[in-house]
Amino acid sequence: MVLQDISPRDYQKAILETAKNNNTLVVLPTGVGKTLIALMLAVERLEKHPDKKILFLAPTKPLVEQHLASFKKILPELFAQLEIFTGTIPAKTRKKLWDTSEIIFSTPQCVANDISNYLYDLKEVSLLIIDEAHRCLKNYDYTKVARQYKSQAIYPRILGLTASPGSDSGKVKQICDNLNIEKIEIRTRDSEDVKPYLQELEFEKHLVPFPKEFLEIKVLLKRIYDNKVNQLRERSLLFGPANKITLLTLQGRLAAQANQKNGNAMYGMSLTAQAIKISHALELLETQTLSGLNTYLSKLVKESETKKSKGVQTIVNSPEFQASLISLKKLLAEKIEHPKVEELKVLIENEFKKNRDAKVIAFTQFRDTASVIKSRLKEIPEAKPEIFVGQAKKSNSSGSTGLSQKEQKQIIEKFREGIINILIATSIGEEGLDIPEVSAVYFYEPIPSAIRKIQRAGRTARLSKGKLAILITKDTRDEINHFASTAREKKMHSIIDKVKTDLKNKPKTLKEFI
Repeated sequence: MVLQDISPRDYQKAILETAKNNNTLVVLPTGVGKTLIALMLAVERLEKHPDKKILFLAPTKPLVEQHLASFKKILPELFAQLEIFTGTIPAKTRKKLWDTSEIIFSTPQCVANDISNYLYDLKEVSLLIIDEAHRCLKNYDYTKVARQYKSQAIYPRILGLTASPGSDSGKVKQICDNLNIEKIEIRTRDSEDVKPYLQELEFEKHLVPFPKEFLEIKVLLKRIYDNKVNQLRERSLLFGPANKITLLTLQGRLAAQANQKNGNAMYGMSLTAQAIKISHALELLETQTLSGLNTYLSKLVKESETKKSKGVQTIVNSPEFQASLISLKKLLAEKIEHPKVEELKVLIENEFKKNRDAKVIAFTQFRDTASVIKSRLKEIPEAKPEIFVGQAKKSNSSGSTGLSQKEQKQIIEKFREGIINILIATSIGEEGLDIPEVSAVYFYEPIPSAIRKIQRAGRTARLSKGKLAILITKDTRDEINHFASTAREKKMHSIIDKVKTDLKNKPKTLKEFI
């Protein structure tokens, strides 16, 4: 069958050949054609098993709609009956659509619920496609659907798609086990068969000094943090290094003990919660904005006034907290902000000086930071910035309730048309969404996750030259996170090589030859 207006690349053809005969995990950078591989395999399976179905799962409704649109654009009209499943479609209607459809696009939650309610089963599905397959862990709905599929399908074939499965060998193996993966096909920007199709990516690292004026606040907050950590150690509750991960792990362990009315564990829970709160305040000070820190500390003050949490009251009533609040208010009154905000403005301003038609994405972890960045970028004459965030049930500290999926799509369309030329995005901008090619991607802060770093970087240097720039505050956790993500990205490749070797030695079941 000839695809409409598209010619597959050599690496896509090579990966397809593997996927035809094996359950395959495809690891490809964002924007280099994972969806086309899925489509070609779907065509092959429908031609091989014309009376069966294809099920394409993606984690969010906008992604599901995006994949449906891609298939409709490339497949000839009337080739197959394509349908989308969402929770807004009544269950009875979904059951009827399941019977008449040949390619179904859905979120995993929708299909998992339908299977649990015996609305239909998966025995007629000849191909299960899992987008963002790095999510196929633990009890996520992907895993539930995959488990049912493996036990029910007559002609099973699974295709997992991801920009990165992560750098934890246990998790990579778990993803492969959950999806019965037999082969892994991995390509990077530097792979010989991918390189010719991508443009040059310029990488810049911008080191920003941690302001001396911020040191007093850091010392005061660190004093509170160290006090809580030391108390946890004295109570023999915390051993080894104290960081966000170890504290969150400890919190979970103590919660189980506290349920058994263990007094030491219950007090330890409070100390751990206090330490986590101060750790977050330090993160905002070191890597984000003073405005964001002020919003967060003010929130703690309000919580303290309600007297619902003794731990929060203890923090707020401490002399160190009160002194840090005074220092912070003084800096804000003098209109002092984190230097990364100004650095980002200068960098983006220079981008527009070189190219008036530039399109830019600035990634940041926090919505409050996004608001501060937008205000500063609006000072650039050519800039038309807009915040791009996910949905939120509750309004956040800056009063924003997030964006509905409809609003997200409208912003992407405006960005495509040039009505907006700067997207200030949180994690919603990382995963899968069909955001147009951009001239430059800026990380307001490094992130320790290799998966998220790869997804962010994949937004540029596909069709034309691109730039990736990371802002790092010296002598802060920014530096630690930057080194962590770089090390994890390197580690990911060695882990995948090891898992590939293990898979090669794993015998196939009879069902997997079909």
